[in-house]
Amino acid sequence: MHAITLLSFLFFTGLVAFITWRITRRDDHGTASGFFLAGRSLTFPLIAGSLLMTNLSTEQMVGLNGAAFSDGLSVMAWEVVAVIALVALALFFLPRFLKSGIATVPQLLEIRFDKGTQLITNVIFLVAYAAILLPIILYSGAVGLQGMLDLHDLTGIRSDTVLLWLTVWVVGIIGSLYALFGGLRTVVVSDTLNGVGLLIGGFVIVYFGLQAVSDSGGVMEGWSILKETNPEKLDSIGGSEQQVPFFTLFTGVFLINLFYWTTNQQIIQRTFAAKNLAEGQKGVLLTGFFKLLGPLYLVLPGIIAYHLYADQGVKADEAYGHLVFNVLPAPLTGFFAAVMVGAILSSFNSALNSTTTLFSLGLYKAVLNKDASEEQVVKSSKVFGWIMAIAAMVIAPLLAGQESLFGYLQKMNAIYFIPILAVVIVGLLTRRVPPMAARIALVGGCLMIAAGYFVPPFDQLPAIMHEFHFVAAVFLLLVAMMLVIGKLRPRETPWVQEDSGAVDLTPWRGAIPAGIVLVVLVIAIYVAFAG
Repeated sequence: MHAITLLSFLFFTGLVAFITWRITRRDDHGTASGFFLAGRSLTFPLIAGSLLMTNLSTEQMVGLNGAAFSDGLSVMAWEVVAVIALVALALFFLPRFLKSGIATVPQLLEIRFDKGTQLITNVIFLVAYAAILLPIILYSGAVGLQGMLDLHDLTGIRSDTVLLWLTVWVVGIIGSLYALFGGLRTVVVSDTLNGVGLLIGGFVIVYFGLQAVSDSGGVMEGWSILKETNPEKLDSIGGSEQQVPFFTLFTGVFLINLFYWTTNQQIIQRTFAAKNLAEGQKGVLLTGFFKLLGPLYLVLPGIIAYHLYADQGVKADEAYGHLVFNVLPAPLTGFFAAVMVGAILSSFNSALNSTTTLFSLGLYKAVLNKDASEEQVVKSSKVFGWIMAIAAMVIAPLLAGQESLFGYLQKMNAIYFIPILAVVIVGLLTRRVPPMAARIALVGGCLMIAAGYFVPPFDQLPAIMHEFHFVAAVFLLLVAMMLVIGKLRPRETPWVQEDSGAVDLTPWRGAIPAGIVLVVLVIAIYVAFAG
C-alpha cells in the first residue's frame, strides 16, 4: 500500500512540475516586470486559480479542519466572510491599485504618503513573513504530510523531531526553487494546476468520509448520521467560548479577512499582474464563488474526523491527515498528498515571491542601490529569497506544540494586519492626512496589539473583550488618531491619485451584480445553518 501511495504521489508531483515548466519555459524571468508581475498578462482563470491556491495551503486544510474538529461549523467564518472582502477588493480596492500601476502595497503608501511610510511598511511585511507566515506554512505542511503518507513507516524514522525537520527542509527547498527561479507566472501556473487537483481531492475526501460515517451506507445517510449525532457541530453561530464567536464576525474577524484579501502582498500580488481591470475583477469574484464552497472541503472533513476519531485521542491539527490516510484508497492518498504538497508549495512560493518583491523593489532598489539595473534587482531578490527561505526552515519546526495552529496564525497575523489596513483605508479615503499620521499608526498599531497579546497587564484586555474585538478597537483608535492628525496638521495640498496608464481601467459590467449575488449567498449560508 505504501508503494502505491508513494508512486502516485511522485507521479502527480512530477506531472505538475513538468507541465508548469513546459508552459513557462520561454517566459521573461530577467526583468522586474516579467519576474515580479508576469508582464501584467494574467487573465481571470489564472488569477482565480492562483488566489485560491495561495490561500489554500496546509495552514488552511490542516489548521481550519483542525479548528472545525474542535469547534464545528462556526469556524467557516474564515471562508465565508472572506467573500465579502473579495467583493470589496473587486469593487473598491483593485481599481485604485491598478490605477497607480503598483507592484507592492508599500509602493502605494509611498505614492500616497512618503518614502518613510513605504520603508516602515516594507520592514513590517518582511519581518512578519519571515517570523510568522513562511514558518507556519512549512510546519503545517510537514504535519499534514506526516499523517497522509504515514511518513514514520514510509521512511523508517521514528523520531518525531527528526522527521519534522527533514520534511520541512525538503518542502522548503522545493518551494524555493519554484519561486526563486521561475518568477510570478511560474508560481501562478503551478497554483492553477494544483488548484484543480485540490478542489477535486477535497470533495473526494468528503465523499469517502461520509461513506465512512455511514459504514458504506451512502453519502446522504452519512450526512444524516452526522446531523443526528453531532448537531452542535453543524451550527454556523459560534458561541462565546469558541474560537470565532458570532459577534466577532462584525469586528476583528471581518477586519482580518479584509486585510488578508485586499492588502496582503502575498495574496493580491497576482491581481496587480492582471491584464486589465475587467480581468482582475472577474478573477477576484470567481475566487469569491469558490470560497463559498470552502466549508465543504475545509470545515466538513474536520467535523467528520471528530465523529470518527474523537474518542481515539487524535489531536485537532492531526485530524485531517488522519482522515485522509484512513478513508482514501492508496492511489488516491498519493494523489491527494501530491496536491497537498502543491498547496504547500503554492503558499510558500507565493509568500516567498512576494517577500523578494518587497525587498528588491522596496528596499534594494529604493534605498540600498538606487541605480541598480533590472538584472541586479532580480538577482538581489533571489539572494534575499534564499536567506528568507533558510530562516523559515529553521523557525518552522520550533512551532511544534501549538494548541490550535489556525488560531495561532490569525492571532499573530493581527499584529501587522490591522495597522497596515488602517493606513491603506485612511490613505485611499482621505486627501489631507499627512505622512506623520501613517507612520505613527504603523509603528504604534503593531506595538499596541503585540502589547495586548504578550505584555502584562495589557494582555488582560483581549481576554476581557475577546481578542477579535480588541484588534477592532485598536483599528478604530488608529483611524481616529490619523483623522485627528489630519485635522490638526493636514497636508499642504490635497493628494490626488494619478492614472499611471499601466493597464486598461474599464470595469467589468457584471462586477456589481456578481458582487451583490455573492453577499446575498453569504447571508443565506449563515441563515441556513443557524442553530
